[in-house]
Amino acid sequence: MTLLQINWNPSPEIFKIGIISIRYYSLMFVIAFMLGLHLMKKIFINDKIPLEKLDSLFIYVVISTLVGARLGHFLFYDPQFLIEKPLEVLLPFRFSPKFEITGYAGLASHGAVIGIILAMYYFSKKILKKPLLFILDRLTIPVAIGGAFVRIGNLMNSEIIGKPTNSNYGFVFQKLGEDFPRHPAQLYEAFCYVIIFVVLWYVYWKTNKKEKLGYIFGLFFVLLWTARFIVEFFKEAQVDERATWALNTGQWLSIPLILVGFYFMFRKK
Repeated sequence: MTLLQINWNPSPEIFKIGIISIRYYSLMFVIAFMLGLHLMKKIFINDKIPLEKLDSLFIYVVISTLVGARLGHFLFYDPQFLIEKPLEVLLPFRFSPKFEITGYAGLASHGAVIGIILAMYYFSKKILKKPLLFILDRLTIPVAIGGAFVRIGNLMNSEIIGKPTNSNYGFVFQKLGEDFPRHPAQLYEAFCYVIIFVVLWYVYWKTNKKEKLGYIFGLFFVLLWTARFIVEFFKEAQVDERATWALNTGQWLSIPLILVGFYFMFRKK
């Protein structure tokens, strides 16, 4: 191992009891949701929103994130599997060739965003009694830092790997049977999400931009999907696909969302 090369081969499981295992990936999700709950509590207090509504928000976000991300992964990257085994998509189990608890391996951030927005539409109308963009402006802040923990979980699973660096720099994913270094794309993306969180947190607490409905939400979209677009150049495609104009599926999905973000930032009230 050189100073710039890391032989990466951690066990994705923290411990296992029978068929039940606790994985780093699952732990990262729990940390993301718990931290998000803590941050949203501070925001609710600042906006003088009754804290009892926070419990409903937490449930809506957890369910919509998992269902949206799971469906999004298979709709965008593996629709055939969704058609053939819909229960294995929605449930954290594998039924064949034998029953096995697999957890949710295969989650698409694009699908998670769509799922959260749909859930927040209902939450804002029925529970919060405020415009949809009001809650989206605030929810994007913890979502940003949550994304960093998810990518760390991906790193622990040796998944969503980067392209070969063709040098001595990078991570050697020994779990994949490799002996050459790749870009730690998971860390690149996690670092970007931390920066995005810091920017959004500052904008909410230190500026008056939160008074313009949709501005923080739009800024989140621009920063998030721009980061995703750039990092994709260093990542292997999640499924076998032929690049179109040197762009992959993740990048094509990011472009319209960046434009949507600019619209909400600069539209008239």
